[in-house]
Amino acid sequence: MTDHPGPPDGVLFDLPEQDPSEAAPAKARHAAGRRPADRLPVARVVVDTPLPHLDRYFDYRVPADMDETAVPGCRVRVRFNNRRLGGFLVERVETSEFAGRLAYLDSVVSPEPVLTPEILGLARAVADRYAGTLSDVLRLAVPPRHARVEREEDPGESDGDGTADLGTADTTGEDTPRSGGDEPGPWADYPEGPAFLRALREGRAARAAWTALPGADWADAVAVAAGATLAGGRGTVIVVPDGRDVEAVDAALTRHLGEGRHVALTADLGPAKRYRRWLAALRGRVRVVVGTRAAVFAPVRDLGLAVLWDDGDDVHAEPHAPYPHARTVLAMRAHRAGAGALIGGHTRTTDAQLLVESGWALPLAADRPTLRRRAPIVRAAGDDRELARDEAARTARMPSLALRAAREAARTGPVLFQVPRRGYLNTLACAGCREPARCDACRGPLAVRGSHAMPSCGWCGRVAGQWACPECGVRRMRAVVVGARRTAEELGRAFPSLTVRTSGREEVLSAVADRPSIIVATPGAEPAAENGYAAAVLLDGWALLNRLDLRASEEALRRWLNAAALVRPGGTVVVSADAALPVVQSFVRWDPAGFAERELADRRELGFPPAVTMASVTGAPEHVRELLDQVELPEGTEVLGPVPVGSPREETAQGVQQTERALLRVPRGGVGALARALKVAAAARSARRDEHLAQVRVDPLHVV
Repeated sequence: MTDHPGPPDGVLFDLPEQDPSEAAPAKARHAAGRRPADRLPVARVVVDTPLPHLDRYFDYRVPADMDETAVPGCRVRVRFNNRRLGGFLVERVETSEFAGRLAYLDSVVSPEPVLTPEILGLARAVADRYAGTLSDVLRLAVPPRHARVEREEDPGESDGDGTADLGTADTTGEDTPRSGGDEPGPWADYPEGPAFLRALREGRAARAAWTALPGADWADAVAVAAGATLAGGRGTVIVVPDGRDVEAVDAALTRHLGEGRHVALTADLGPAKRYRRWLAALRGRVRVVVGTRAAVFAPVRDLGLAVLWDDGDDVHAEPHAPYPHARTVLAMRAHRAGAGALIGGHTRTTDAQLLVESGWALPLAADRPTLRRRAPIVRAAGDDRELARDEAARTARMPSLALRAAREAARTGPVLFQVPRRGYLNTLACAGCREPARCDACRGPLAVRGSHAMPSCGWCGRVAGQWACPECGVRRMRAVVVGARRTAEELGRAFPSLTVRTSGREEVLSAVADRPSIIVATPGAEPAAENGYAAAVLLDGWALLNRLDLRASEEALRRWLNAAALVRPGGTVVVSADAALPVVQSFVRWDPAGFAERELADRRELGFPPAVTMASVTGAPEHVRELLDQVELPEGTEVLGPVPVGSPREETAQGVQQTERALLRVPRGGVGALARALKVAAAARSARRDEHLAQVRVDPLHVV
């Protein structure tokens, strides 16, 4: 542990001592004819069970015939509560408090020590930070075993299809990678960039909240930082939102480090290929790993740098228990390993700003002259009032300023249109009173799925051919939110001579050529243009800003900046939003750091995350109230609710009771005490075999 200050929210706290093992079931007593190992005959095992009251180590006897294979970190099977369960052998010791009643290990699945001491300690800290269990975190940290790959003599030599040659990787750190010299590369555009690289080469724990310049060279900047870390003899873990970002960083690492110096881990890899690459990192054949969310636990040896790109993206929040966020996990891992950290994107989140204000990380951004040279020109356009005055703009469903900018830019290159929603007409309302249009049968929202489709219910699928507004009787509907496909149709009429392509869930384009065309994309699916877009139009900004979400403005700015960063320097970006709004002004000035600073100050004054910690308890009303009655909340905890959440249609269509949610609010430093209290209460209910447990989330992504 280094002497660096810990993360400001108290994510690190002393781990409680492990409870002594419980007695094994009667059926798991000594097997006839077996004798214990002569050396360290007791194994402590993490059993794969999600029950909170069983979140501890259990002692088993090591038989003599497993003495050589039962190594710390290996996978084992044990008899547990009359069942045969998997688990990990954590350590071997001489004695146990229950030495006379211990059962033997059932088998050693594999002698490969897949659970390293570093990842075990990190998993334990993450479980305690998020009021979860160690076994739940280990399911996220250690991939399933692939026996054939594990038996290969050198799994790093081939990816099975000849696409990688990890066998040539240098793991000594003595050979300098291509970018391991003194050349700063893209970091030359940042005043503190060269000093940051120098600290990484010297093995110091340089930690930065990075506000990246517009353009596509962010992946090269990450690769250069990884090269500097590798030149200093340490490894790097890089976590990005999706497969396209992995491909960009993968290519940049190959250019800067050379072949065979890293591996890329993504969800679309097959089990064999993914496990082969993971083993290459575990066995020290490569020391740089790039991947999506699960790569946060990659077993890189001697970690020197942890990178998280676009930390505000929702996909960095794990959807499985205990729901950790990659930003928090990487911050904890960097602190525990005494490693550097690089967290950021084209914007700055309030969470990253909190790290800066606490002194845990330093801001890393370009100066204003460099930013003006690299950034496009951002202008805010009007809303529906301007559309009413301009027939051509109304046909294309955009302000006239945006239409003029798009037509002028389309003469020289591709133009990007960002639409907040996919689909066609996703939300409809009464044309008279503007009340949301709902199904007469189940009260679900009505929408239009295609150009020749009738309005239909998004819940039950019923066609609403004879719909009439129950409030005013008007039978006509208007579109509230227009999707990407309908927008593409409208733009095709406005730009009849240009090719119009869409990029979204059905088909995500990776890149587009540098020729006049129209690209309609949803946020996060914008393809890169060969030489940057000539212009970008960001439609329906109100749809992002009016969401019932605490992070609505922050998320809107992130999506806008990510799209604008794809526009060539000096190009035009038009956002359809009220120019008087502070978030729009921050976008026009390209000042994400200033916005994050003001937003965090406002949330600190109002008591909103991330200035405070919140935990949610969600479930049936009786289960939520029972847990709240049982938990011994730390001093200063504020209970908000419970209040109903979720869709009321579940009650009418399926006969289930309305779900409720309560929020628990504590200062950032109280997160450890709150997590422990919630875990104790959940363990008490689990021990009573209560099958209807309320869901507990610490730092839920959405609280409003």
